[in-house]
Amino acid sequence: HVQLVESGGGSVQAGGSLILSCTFSGATYSRRCMAWFRQVPGKGREAVAAADADRRTIYGDFVEGRFTIDRDNAKDIIYLHMRNLKPEDTAMYYCAAAPRSTVSPWSYVVSYDYWGKGTQVTVS
Repeated sequence: HVQLVESGGGSVQAGGSLILSCTFSGATYSRRCMAWFRQVPGKGREAVAAADADRRTIYGDFVEGRFTIDRDNAKDIIYLHMRNLKPEDTAMYYCAAAPRSTVSPWSYVVSYDYWGKGTQVTVS
């Protein structure tokens, strides 16, 4: 039974920082591509960042160097380090796991088969 559990969300002021964590359990983690998406009410999920099994990373254009995705394959945890947050970063953030070590396109929701329930990030 695969589970992804996100944590670390909260409310911060513009310019602040947060670190999101996602714990993966129930299957082999290390050979899966992992990603973070976000969603605001009324819109589809937007890809934020992904890290493949070899820890190669890719980011959405809007990140502009402010976020860093990092995975700990020993602990089955993936992180999203967010800094210089903007009000437009306000969203529910979701962790996702793909069935393979790398996926293309990385930004498509259908590329991932397991999802967490999300953690809310609010920037004011």
